[in-house]
Amino acid sequence: MATHRVLITTPPLEVGKADIRLDIKKDDEKLGELRVSHGSAVWFPNGNTYGYKLSWSKIAKLFEEQGQKKAELR
Repeated sequence: MATHRVLITTPPLEVGKADIRLDIKKDDEKLGELRVSHGSAVWFPNGNTYGYKLSWSKIAKLFEEQGQKKAELR
């Protein structure tokens, strides 16, 4: 089974003025980078300079339609 790692790099600024960057790895190989801001999230596949942007409304819809109900808010 694959081992996933998520490394978080946050700039020394307030969230909203700069993106939060998440480096996503699988078995120590970088899958890509997720940049999160107050208005959206952008996925950059490893080795690409272009990204795929989704608004929070579209992300919520994607999770509800495609996700599996496994997690419970505590």
